[in-house]
Amino acid sequence: QVQLVESGGGLVQPGGSLRLSCAASGIIFKFYAMAWYRQAPGKERELVASVSSGGALQYVDSVKGRFTISRDNAEDTVYLQMNSLNPEDTAVYYCNAEAEYSKRVYWGQGTQVTVSL
Repeated sequence: QVQLVESGGGLVQPGGSLRLSCAASGIIFKFYAMAWYRQAPGKERELVASVSSGGALQYVDSVKGRFTISRDNAEDTVYLQMNSLNPEDTAVYYCNAEAEYSKRVYWGQGTQVTVSL
């Protein structure tokens, strides 16, 4: 059974930081591209950042220079370090795993991030 379990969300003031974690089980983690998506109320889900199985990184323009995605293949975990948060970053953040060859996709349950005074 595949599980992606996110943690680290919460309430933070503008300018603050959070670190999201996504622990994977039931997959051969090193063969998966990992990504973080987010969905704000009334908006479509968008890709925030991704890291390929080979370590290639990609970010949406709005988070470049503020967010950092990383993976630990020994711990089967992907992280999203979020700095200089602003209210526009408020959303439910989802962990995503995509198999390198089959392109099969798995999703986590999501973790809420709220940036507010």
